[in-house]
Amino acid sequence: MAMRPLLLLPEMLLFVGGLAALISGSFLPRERQWVSRLVAAAALVACVVAAMIGLTSTAQTAFEGTFSVDTPTGVARIVAAVGTLIVLSLAVDEITGSPRESETYALLLFSTTGTLMLAGADDLLVLAVGFLLTSIPLYGLIGLRRTPAGAEAAMKTYLLGALFGILLLSGVTVLYGITGTTSYAALPDLLIDAPTGAMAAGVIGVLAGLMFKAGAVPGHFWIPDAAQGAGGAVAAFLTTVPKIGAVIATYRLVDMLPGTLNWPLLIAILAVASMTLGNLAAYWQTDPRRLLGWSTVSQVGYLLVPVAVAGRSDSALPSLLLYVAGYTLTNLAAFSVTTALPQRRTLESYGRLARAQPMLAAALVISLLGLVGTPPTIVFVGKLTIASAAWDGGLAWLAVAVFANTLISLFYYLRWIVPVFKSDADASPPRADEGASSSPRPASSVVAVVAALGSLAMGICAGLLLSLLTGT
Repeated sequence: MAMRPLLLLPEMLLFVGGLAALISGSFLPRERQWVSRLVAAAALVACVVAAMIGLTSTAQTAFEGTFSVDTPTGVARIVAAVGTLIVLSLAVDEITGSPRESETYALLLFSTTGTLMLAGADDLLVLAVGFLLTSIPLYGLIGLRRTPAGAEAAMKTYLLGALFGILLLSGVTVLYGITGTTSYAALPDLLIDAPTGAMAAGVIGVLAGLMFKAGAVPGHFWIPDAAQGAGGAVAAFLTTVPKIGAVIATYRLVDMLPGTLNWPLLIAILAVASMTLGNLAAYWQTDPRRLLGWSTVSQVGYLLVPVAVAGRSDSALPSLLLYVAGYTLTNLAAFSVTTALPQRRTLESYGRLARAQPMLAAALVISLLGLVGTPPTIVFVGKLTIASAAWDGGLAWLAVAVFANTLISLFYYLRWIVPVFKSDADASPPRADEGASSSPRPASSVVAVVAALGSLAMGICAGLLLSLLTGT
């Protein structure tokens, strides 16, 4: 029992790394804040190593069964830490030497720690703490840019976060009031005999909070504004890493609920609403990051598909984990391109990119077609597996909705891809403020290419990844 706290070693490493980055930055001159970046990177690498070692162990629980250390937790640790490490690389171009450099690194690590707490939470109180630890640093990160758009996005995120946080905490309170416990191990048996209305109110409150953190309907409103108003690295982070913990936490919650109410139908409706609204809204966007923000809403809809068949299909959890990993890498590749070319703030400003920057153009095309679900990228395999899980779980109509929305999404991604290959004669002349001829940021360019190639590599090795996740 004395060694049980070491089961949370990855989370401890991240939190202590965040504190170390914050404290070291307080004593370093601005031109040496890169030391804080190294501290943060070291913590993330140590987290990945500790998580990979933990994956070889059997499923366990820590702190009186309130935190699960199993395959979903292990995958979340690795994917979230690697995703944050990529974001840290993007930040090299954006915030090096800025007044809030070390604070940015610390906030990224604190929010990632909260994400991991969400992913492993086996108790409603731990879930609430994870929600707050993930959310509060995000408010500061979004507002760090200090522009009118950034301030508006931070305020909108804060107000919506407060609203949905209250709903989540109210739901936890109601569930505790009718059962006398917050433990997932004890809740299923107690909820069977609980008043149906009170149980429904409590669960819906908790789900509402998780939908805000995931960026799904009805808590999606902040995502496009934050993606557009925040800096490139922060936008990449908030549209990927927090989603990892939120969707896994939603899966754990739905999986333990009794069948007295049709929870799969509710999650399926949220999934279809998210993917459809996200795709339709993205079609009319002209700002690349806002388009990717709405794309995030739709992608979370796909992530909710296996959640809808939790406990009803053996492939539900492996398909969810595979899609989480694939989406994280692919979405970060797309945001890396926009971070490498910060002055190109319209889709048309990407005209002639294939001729001027062929490697970045290739990375953009791979990432966008990857988000569509085009073979051989990893998201293609992910969409096949989640649709198969929905079909196997008795929700064939949900599998059809996945393919229909995939087809819809192709059109707005093509609106971005087509200008990339326009010739000089066909492309519209760039405005002076778009800086289409400016040189791309070097670190972000490298990250974009590596992440896009990683998406292809994961797609090619998808069979091996699935076998590892299923234990076959």
